[in-house]
Amino acid sequence: MNAPRAILFDKDGTLVDFDLTWGPAAGAVMADLAGSDVRALEALHAVSHYVPGERRFLQTSPLIAGSSRQYGPAWAKVLGRAADIAFFREVDRLFVDHGRRHLTPLGHPAQALARFQRLGLPLGIATNDGEANARIQADMLGLMPLLSAIYGHDSGYGSKPAPGMVEAFSKLTGLKPSEIALVGDTRHDLDTAKAAGAQAILVRCGPQPVDDFANEADLVVDSVEHLADLMFAPA
Repeated sequence: MNAPRAILFDKDGTLVDFDLTWGPAAGAVMADLAGSDVRALEALHAVSHYVPGERRFLQTSPLIAGSSRQYGPAWAKVLGRAADIAFFREVDRLFVDHGRRHLTPLGHPAQALARFQRLGLPLGIATNDGEANARIQADMLGLMPLLSAIYGHDSGYGSKPAPGMVEAFSKLTGLKPSEIALVGDTRHDLDTAKAAGAQAILVRCGPQPVDDFANEADLVVDSVEHLADLMFAPA
């Protein structure tokens, strides 16, 4: 593959430790939504493939790669709520509150992204989290000065695996999608890159193994820091 001229990063499982951040945060969100209804809480755990005693998700969980618009209808059905925009926004607000309390980075993302920026690469985030929460977490991690754009599932470009976030970044930077790399840890990230015609780079630091589809990626690395090491390696 040719060296990318811009990079979009997935957030959870790529820059943020998914299990340590969203395991406890999601447990708290589900508890808030269920209130005193123990059966509803148990049902939320079941449809989320969540192990409450370990505060983590099974690898089959729809929350690992999906947005609230994708797993939210199942939650709404459990709770007897309407699966509407008001419910999805309530879920997103709860994840903002609990996510910031448990935010745990993978390695040192600010240092890694600063290295890419020194190469003159425009950088962005493309996540199925909400944009507001992505901005809060990026700020907490010291990433905001390094980023040209942050796209969430509610930014108007669709959720991954649709190609809209990559297409928006292409328009913003003036670069062809083929000159942009999307770095992520899930099948959704790979499919998003492929749908947009971008380079697909997978990292192995997410909650799910990428071995089953790694051969479809342009590059597979252990982490974002590993990718930085490769791009800064002497020719």
